[in-house]
Amino acid sequence: MVQKVIEVVGISNESFAKAAANAVAEASKTVHGMKWARVAEFEMEIADKKITQYRATTKIYFDVEHH
Repeated sequence: MVQKVIEVVGISNESFAKAAANAVAEASKTVHGMKWARVAEFEMEIADKKITQYRATTKIYFDVEHH
């Protein structure tokens, strides 16, 4: 078995967890056979001393299909 890894950046105005979930949800639209996801990095956008956006760089692992 061989797996491939892609990075997807999820974004949310609510939380890091939602940002990571958004990354997986978006990847699932085109990536089949997803097995694992790992959040590699967290980032926050700040404006007027407040967090305005959460970003989660998420590594998605999926099986490479053999035909």
